Amino acid sequence: MTFGIAAAVILAVIAVGAVFPDRFETASTAALNWVIDHFGWLFIIAGNVFLILAVYIAVGRYGNIRLGNAEEEPEFGTLPWIAMMFAAGMGIGLMFFGVAEPLSHYFTVPPPLELEPDSAYFEEDRQRGALIYSYFHWVLHPWAIYAVAGLALAYSTFRKGRGNNLSEAFLPLTGGRRWGRSAGRAIDLMGIFATVFGTAASLGLGALQVAVGLDIVAGVPGSTRLELIVIGALTAAFVVSAFSGVHRGVKWLSTVNVLLAALIMAFVFVAGPTLFLLDAWPSSVGSYLSGLVRLSSVTGAFGGEDWMAAWTIFYWAWWLSWAPFVGTFIARISRGRSVRQFVAGVLLVPSTASTVWFTVMGGTAIWNQANTDADYSGAVARGEEFAMFALLESLPLYALISGMTMLLVANYFVTSADSASLVLGSLSSSGSLVPKKPLVVFWGMTIGGVAAVLLLSGGLEGLKNATIIVALPFMFVMLLLCVSLLKELNSDPAASPLRHQLRHKGFRDAIRKLVGDEVETRIADPNHPDKWTRGRMRFGTGSRRSGPEE
Repeated sequence: MTFGIAAAVILAVIAVGAVFPDRFETASTAALNWVIDHFGWLFIIAGNVFLILAVYIAVGRYGNIRLGNAEEEPEFGTLPWIAMMFAAGMGIGLMFFGVAEPLSHYFTVPPPLELEPDSAYFEEDRQRGALIYSYFHWVLHPWAIYAVAGLALAYSTFRKGRGNNLSEAFLPLTGGRRWGRSAGRAIDLMGIFATVFGTAASLGLGALQVAVGLDIVAGVPGSTRLELIVIGALTAAFVVSAFSGVHRGVKWLSTVNVLLAALIMAFVFVAGPTLFLLDAWPSSVGSYLSGLVRLSSVTGAFGGEDWMAAWTIFYWAWWLSWAPFVGTFIARISRGRSVRQFVAGVLLVPSTASTVWFTVMGGTAIWNQANTDADYSGAVARGEEFAMFALLESLPLYALISGMTMLLVANYFVTSADSASLVLGSLSSSGSLVPKKPLVVFWGMTIGGVAAVLLLSGGLEGLKNATIIVALPFMFVMLLLCVSLLKELNSDPAASPLRHQLRHKGFRDAIRKLVGDEVETRIADPNHPDKWTRGRMRFGTGSRRSGPEE
């Protein structure tokens, strides 16, 4: 039933977008503006709630809880786990915005930075500020959203043995009773809609970037037909990957992506302003961390509303629309890890890698713009998809590195579609960890079809707007998910083992287990040389009475 409803609604949206592209874009833009005007503040607060909660869970008493049986080992090794997590989370986004966003903030200084153009340090602050806001949008906050969603699903699935459905993670709020069919189905449907539209928008961006690369590097004229051919070819590649399963296709392609991205970044680091980048990374990261509270509390109430809506609020809503997809996929690959390992890995490893990526790619572009004859303003004005290739064109080995970049974007397309379709297959088949391959292929082709139809109709911006609109109701689902997760973690015996023993086994058994049988013997043996042991100790009441037995 869930599959049928989701498929019917999504196909209907595709039809409306294809037949009435102008009306579709107008309506979605109006809805987006209403959401941002009325709930922009709530997106800012919610983003901070997820970050605070993720840190609290990682450093608190819940960290030793294992996502599975007490002695269970992780299903995937550390490198494949990180690679798959990173590829699913924002691989295409980093390729698309890694150069474009820092340059955009450099050309148009974010109003919240409040820089003075007449200041002697304006240029230095301008460069640092461009990197700081790129970190702010792509580092801790998005991964905190993914960590909370993924942890709730992993705990529910592997610790409690439930289905891998969003609705199953809400059982603690119903006293253990299963949600009614309509409520549970509504939650799963919202997860499916957010996944389809959020993923399709990103895949459309990836197809645009590959098409631009083919135009610049190989001389293939850019056109809508080329973009559709790219989507079709990459979707076919995804089908091959989907049939090989998560342990082969997604795992190996994700690992290749990480290695290829590291190679491209290393080349730019060596070919670019190496000493500047070495200085820029600790300086900009330190400024980002020290100013995180201030950055996280800006809402645009005192100016800069349009900029906040176009960047920060847009991103927060976009990450929320990706939460069911990325959270469910990360949960799927995290069986056997402890809660602390999970949160630390999801929150810190991709965040650190993202700061390095933006520093090397965006920092190189900013330095070239400020200190050489290179001018990237025209490329950024044409579109974000041109920025990466404009940077590579100003470096040696342009044709080789650009070809590798196109291959990396294509691989990210395949792994993102593969990961998203696995999640959609699970959500639409009662939470199965291994959904049927025809179902997985159907969802992957549907995602490709959504991106293709909306590119054909000129409605990609409308699709991006739709992801934000979908994020509003799902934000309330995510906040309730936080409550459910905390309630369940708090009752887990592994969170407070001593308290659990005191409650269920008695004080005497708890003391005996913690310090050994000697205390038990000293208390019970009336012939022990310590005279006070001849008295009587009452366990569990907090009182002790010594002296001769009555």
